[in-house]
Amino acid sequence: MANQVREQWATRAGFLLAAIGSAVGLGNIWRFPYIAYEGGGGAFLVPYLIALFTAGIPLLVLEYVIGNRYRGSPPIAFLRMSRPTQALGWWQVAICFVIAAYYAVIIAWAVRFTGFSVGQQWGDDPEGFLKQDFLQVAAEPGMVSSYVSGVLWPLIAVWVVTLVILAFGVRRGIERANKIFIPLLVALFLVLVVRAVTLPGAMSGLDALFAPDWSAITDSAVWVAAYGQIFFSLSIGFGIMITYASYLRRGTDLTGSALVAGFANSSFEILAGIGVFATLGFMAVTGGMALDEVATDGIGLAFVAFPEIISNMPAGSLFGLLFFGSLVVAGMSSLISIVQVVVAAVQDRTGIDRVPAVLCVGGAIALASILLFPTEEGLYLLDAADHFINQYGIALAGLVVVVVVSWVLRKLPELQSLADAASAIRLGWWWPVTLGVITPLVLGWMMWDSLRTEIAENYEDYPTSFLLSAGWAIAIGAVVFGVIMSFLPWKRATTEAAEEPADDTSKVSR
Repeated sequence: MANQVREQWATRAGFLLAAIGSAVGLGNIWRFPYIAYEGGGGAFLVPYLIALFTAGIPLLVLEYVIGNRYRGSPPIAFLRMSRPTQALGWWQVAICFVIAAYYAVIIAWAVRFTGFSVGQQWGDDPEGFLKQDFLQVAAEPGMVSSYVSGVLWPLIAVWVVTLVILAFGVRRGIERANKIFIPLLVALFLVLVVRAVTLPGAMSGLDALFAPDWSAITDSAVWVAAYGQIFFSLSIGFGIMITYASYLRRGTDLTGSALVAGFANSSFEILAGIGVFATLGFMAVTGGMALDEVATDGIGLAFVAFPEIISNMPAGSLFGLLFFGSLVVAGMSSLISIVQVVVAAVQDRTGIDRVPAVLCVGGAIALASILLFPTEEGLYLLDAADHFINQYGIALAGLVVVVVVSWVLRKLPELQSLADAASAIRLGWWWPVTLGVITPLVLGWMMWDSLRTEIAENYEDYPTSFLLSAGWAIAIGAVVFGVIMSFLPWKRATTEAAEEPADDTSKVSR
């Protein structure tokens, strides 16, 4: 393993496209617009931008430096930083395994709805079509009973495409795919936005989104929502950026890369907000309703509200193709990055080649995905897994990493020096202050607030037994997996290899 040459991105631009592709996902399209609307419209941009500069970009820089300095997937990167922290890396790998398993299913839904848009097959009742005809949702949550073929086959197709891209490697697979995905996504969404803003009622939707309610920024919940959106939308906290940065040449401008990726992600979120709320404004005007009656997020927005809108607009089929096509492309670029974390960890741990690693790892995740989620109980399982692995996986792991690196190991000065050595923009005092104080406090408050709500009432009023098996067991199991894996020994040569420069550190690739 020590003698193997680690893959590298062909260009810094290729890395940035991959990082942006990972960050720009389903949440940018169906979560940010509603969060901004609920958080005071235009006024929400104040806490949002503050969160970007005090949590998002600092955390991106941190993960880039860790990955680039220690040259490995999360487990070996943390091992090389300090042996006891290896468990954090395996915890992140487990989180990625869980997320990939259910994230692929949502992409499969979007694939089917891209086809449904042509004939608007959801008819006059998109919600009934989604739950009864398409997903065939069971009356109550539970374990797997029967399968839904309409979800199963597109899910298999999603996994085949994902694994083929990953099998070609970092440079010939992931980088080339994102050079297609990101321009395609931007083109699709720009056309969609242009069409949306020309609809009757579009301006009322945009006014509702951007008109500032300054009283909202005094609400602590709005600030927590802003930090939460930044944290979850930038693909930080579960090892993706550590893994991606490990394939960068030494001497790359990491701070500049973080700024580009962070601003690109936020720009797309604002673009998504314009497209979504212009369309919702049309729906409100044509339906004679108040905008708050039609404004929603998540699955309800994508697979219920938008099909209804598509059915009532001129050239609706084209709009549907653009919208659901955007979901597919955004989802695929993110899914590839999530699975790559697990693939890289297995390669680092075992020394096997990429194709066998992709087949083993991808096959295992795809199998879990196919067995659990294209079922009548799949929507409940997905909802519970997503809630618990996000709140008590990604966010909690991010909190622990920041506390360990900044407070326990006191590595921030060393990592800052490494970032500054090759960056045009120096980090300055704000970086250790935000990571050492602001980010831990905000993430800690998010954890406390979430746990307090969890204790007060069951999530979505699901039965306790279901939440224990489909929610808490997954979140706790990821931690246990991380701890167990940390006790398994590595080859000594593997742990020492990172101390040798993988590239000429005097050369700066910008």
